[in-house]
Amino acid sequence: MDPDYSRSRRPLVDPNSPVHRWIPAIGAAAVLLAVVVVGVVTSGGGGSSTPPTSTINQVVTGSTNVPVTKLPLTQTYGRGAAGPEIKLIQDRLIELKFDPGVPDGAFGERTQQAVWAFEALVMGVPSDQLTGKVDAEMWSRMQDPITIAPRRPNSTPNHTEIYLPQQVLIVFQADVPVLITHISSGDNQEWCEVVKISPGERGNEDGIEPIEKGVCGLSWTPGGVFKYYRMVLGRRESQLGGMYNPVYFNYGIAVHGAHEVPDFPASHGCIRIPMHISDYYQSLVAKGDQVFVFDGVKEPEEYGAQVPRFNWPDPNYTTTTSTTTTMAPKPTTTLAPPVTTLPAPPPATSTTLPVPSG
Repeated sequence: MDPDYSRSRRPLVDPNSPVHRWIPAIGAAAVLLAVVVVGVVTSGGGGSSTPPTSTINQVVTGSTNVPVTKLPLTQTYGRGAAGPEIKLIQDRLIELKFDPGVPDGAFGERTQQAVWAFEALVMGVPSDQLTGKVDAEMWSRMQDPITIAPRRPNSTPNHTEIYLPQQVLIVFQADVPVLITHISSGDNQEWCEVVKISPGERGNEDGIEPIEKGVCGLSWTPGGVFKYYRMVLGRRESQLGGMYNPVYFNYGIAVHGAHEVPDFPASHGCIRIPMHISDYYQSLVAKGDQVFVFDGVKEPEEYGAQVPRFNWPDPNYTTTTSTTTTMAPKPTTTLAPPVTTLPAPPPATSTTLPVPSG
């Protein structure tokens, strides 16, 4: 300790001085000024701040003066089950905008995918612990007066929110959900495959027959804020693979129908949705609608329109290659998102888009 420490603690201002009477007021003003400065910094210098996702009460249980009469569930149901109770579950999922397909009383793949979305979004089950089953607790929760609120209200009149940690997508119209669906996004792994490219697609613009190419890519779905800019009806074969009714929002990355939408990330970067939903998805969205992709790391606005990683030629590919190299279906390692300085996506009228992993 400093030997002169006790002597150095003498007051800087004489207690008998008139200035001493103003010290409490000066201290209070300093505290107030600090609060104001912090408020300005956190609000972006006067603009409205974007609330962190964690502060938003997205799943709201409404209050009612009339007691909610709930029907009991006799057992836990999963894929393969059938009967009138399954029909009740399907009807309720449809009311809540989770699409299980035709409510026919059969617990099939479509109902399972809708249950996955409900588990992740409403029940808070981690995406790697989904069961796809409805037990008494989940059925009781389904019967609550639930409202799903957007994380980004007051954006474009209609907008889409994609939650990668939950593997869920919601289409909002006037901030009211019109569709909530399970998805499968990119798994952040590098891959090399032999792809077929149809005539007229990038890499085969002037061809009259389909061609094959060996390409590599990073199956990464970037977080950020985007806009839908292009829609295509039907099936498309390209460096991205096969896509049904794609709606593009980040270069070649699109929301599109797929036969396989598992309960884990498995795409090349695109947002896979069930086929029956892709049949009408384009009727729910429009060019110019905003798309917010939440990656669980940063808020979308912190990224902006983050550019994806683009494919590159497979150095080991030869024209005699007849096999396809793919990654394991359930990823065990991840890659950090690459740094890129490529330009923003071209306007919707462009027909020669660079092709990222999709």
